[in-house]
Amino acid sequence: MHPMDTLLEHPLATAEFLVVDTETNGAGGAACEMTEVGAVLVGGGELHDRWESLVSTRAPLSRGIQRFTGITQAMVDAAPPAELALPELADQLRGRVLVAHSASFDTRVLRQAFEAAGLTWPDPPTVCTVALARRLHPLARQRKLVPLAQSLGIEVETAHRALADAETCARVFCALFGRLCAEAQTVQEALALLAPARRRRSRAGGTDGGVTLRGLRRRAPDCSGLPDEPGVYLFRNAEGQLLYVGKSVSLRRRARSHFSASAPATAWALQAETVDHQVTASELGALLLEQQYIRRYLPPGNVLRKHQDPYVYLRCRLDIPFPILEVAPEPAAGHAVSIGPLASRPAAVELMEQLNSLFGLRHCGRRLVTRQSPSAYGQMGRCLSPCLGDLDPNLYRRRLDAALGLFAGGRDGGRSLLEHVDAQMREAVAAQAFERAAWLRRRRQRMRVLLERLGGVLEAVHARPRLVLAPHPRDPGRGDLLWLAGGRLAGRGTLGDPDVAERTAQVVRAHGRAGPTAHLAPDDVVQQRLIATWLASHRVPVLDLSGNPSAARIAAFLGQAAAASAA
Repeated sequence: MHPMDTLLEHPLATAEFLVVDTETNGAGGAACEMTEVGAVLVGGGELHDRWESLVSTRAPLSRGIQRFTGITQAMVDAAPPAELALPELADQLRGRVLVAHSASFDTRVLRQAFEAAGLTWPDPPTVCTVALARRLHPLARQRKLVPLAQSLGIEVETAHRALADAETCARVFCALFGRLCAEAQTVQEALALLAPARRRRSRAGGTDGGVTLRGLRRRAPDCSGLPDEPGVYLFRNAEGQLLYVGKSVSLRRRARSHFSASAPATAWALQAETVDHQVTASELGALLLEQQYIRRYLPPGNVLRKHQDPYVYLRCRLDIPFPILEVAPEPAAGHAVSIGPLASRPAAVELMEQLNSLFGLRHCGRRLVTRQSPSAYGQMGRCLSPCLGDLDPNLYRRRLDAALGLFAGGRDGGRSLLEHVDAQMREAVAAQAFERAAWLRRRRQRMRVLLERLGGVLEAVHARPRLVLAPHPRDPGRGDLLWLAGGRLAGRGTLGDPDVAERTAQVVRAHGRAGPTAHLAPDDVVQQRLIATWLASHRVPVLDLSGNPSAARIAAFLGQAAAASAA
């Protein structure tokens, strides 16, 4: 077996990685020369050996690049040439996986340096920590090395030197290594997981092959075979390539509307030749199927849709130091708690501020900036002030868990919040802290107004498993069944399936006891928001599965739901 094949089949958890970073003279193309290279050996999620070397260059360094990197012309002049420095790096790469931040840049620099020195580039398998963060740390606001490291709680003291940046990159890799091992067993599976998308999404209205639209005439495909049912329709060109995916409660009527006289002459419509479809039993089923097709095939006629509804989520990411509450248009991916959907963003923001003050949580952003003195909230006693650097993280986490636990306990979070404030008021009165009791009373009055504005039951999206019946828009005897558990879609079926009770028991066994937090993949977030938004605007039958309902109760629920739909 070829050594490369052996390395690709090696178990990921026991593989060795060489994290590499390069510094250059700042020039582009063939004029780019490497000035320094640093490498850190990583194994088992830990840092081991370090190695670095300056490299001499043919062209003098500019003053700007010397100031930027701290590598002076004198340092480069005294450095060994690439012919002496790179063979040692090649030996370290043998049998190991190369890791780099923005790996395409570093591998291009290294390959060019090897070729200039007359050496053979070993071309090892490569992992890019930018791609790793994009896949496994998707909510990081920036993916440059230093901000990414700080978002993972990694302190960075020195930057723009090869070994220092290699160590920072290695720590980022180790921080995400456990998540990578959870999704990939071998080196080859990890490389496939982090591979770039097959093709980029084209611009709105673009074509799928550079076909000119001049002189083309819009001609409606034959839609006579489409039924008057909910589902998705798929338009294809003459080569069978998918151009556009749509959903409707009436496939025939909606598909034809794209080719009416008043419809816009979009690029994909000018190329559409055939249309096929897939029927669902409800509008929600059609929405989910449409989203699945769009994410899988990226049709050029479908552009990324922005949220047009008012719903937001109060969420808390738990992968940052001293986590904060924030309001966002969708649930949080990764290890987090998300509460919603909430129908008013201003009310959600005010509720977040009320919780921060009530439990002493941080009011600042995700990045924790060290301060010499407490903020205004800290001086008023409404923040534990972790920014001072002397706060026990366990104390802060207990406060945070108490706040989130109000909404993740399987009860109405709004009622639990008011009961918590009532208990605090009684404690303040018993301790004769009447000023605090008055403050809590004012808070409670304002919270009641906020909760009324938000409406519904406030709870974390993963708090309770549920069975949802999304009815057919016209036929009461049909509908889609959806099992929701752990904040994600745990199963799908249709009304009339014989194994509903058995599948419900399986969901309850797997997800019935919700923990204090959830872990959602990015795809789960999209599905969760789509389902939650639809349910918030439609009154449909929902069965709470927290109490492990019996088969008789499930049958009664389905019967009552069908009867209510018929009425």
